[in-house]
Amino acid sequence: MNYCDIDWDVWTPGERATLLFVIRDGHILLIDKKRGLGAGKVNGPGGRIDPGESPEECAVREVQEELHVTPTGIRPCGELLFQFVDGYSIHGYVFRADGCDGTAKETHEAKPLWTPLDQIPYQSMWADDRIWFPHMLNGRTFTGRFLFDGDTILGCEMILSEISDNEGIRTVVNQS
Repeated sequence: MNYCDIDWDVWTPGERATLLFVIRDGHILLIDKKRGLGAGKVNGPGGRIDPGESPEECAVREVQEELHVTPTGIRPCGELLFQFVDGYSIHGYVFRADGCDGTAKETHEAKPLWTPLDQIPYQSMWADDRIWFPHMLNGRTFTGRFLFDGDTILGCEMILSEISDNEGIRTVVNQS
């Protein structure tokens, strides 16, 4: 399978999920994921969307379940479309929050990691995070499309939207 073989206009994911990153005081709340997809990697809290649940409702629920805090000041940042050569596919919705109520606590799913923004541990994260994460941190809206073989990116495309003078600008960055 090659990246150029995927027709993203008709692509349908097998699952839908969310990620939510709390960013405050020069730090970002990451997790050391203990189980499920991405176990052993550093990521953001999140998980699969339940039937009847909106992506934002899922993002809040997952942060509450994984870290026992409630995010505040939530806003959408982007979408991530993942196709794996083994057939697995997932559409992820990315959110960020300006704060949270409560103190993050370790659970059976995740260990909280308050990380300085200038010390993001990309070497311990999914390979695609190096590509889209800086855009999220800089407040850009994005859509990322990725083809993976296990942990290896075989191809990707980033579509960045920046609003200036009430006009949307679409920038495409190919890395396939």
